[in-house]
Amino acid sequence: MKIILNNREESFDPDQMTMNELLAAKKFTFKMLVVKINGVLVKRHQFDQAIVKDGDDVMVLHLITGG
Repeated sequence: MKIILNNREESFDPDQMTMNELLAAKKFTFKMLVVKINGVLVKRHQFDQAIVKDGDDVMVLHLITGG
């Protein structure tokens, strides 16, 4: 499948994957993530059910705190 991930085209072998599988494939391990699939916010407890499919536009942002 081909998706747009953080404004870059990416290719993956499976036709679809869960958000957790995508995060693992890209080795995104940050604790505080904001995730959107096609502009729709996906909450952390939904990562196992949220399906990323061919052609989807996915944004994964990690939040950094500081002062």
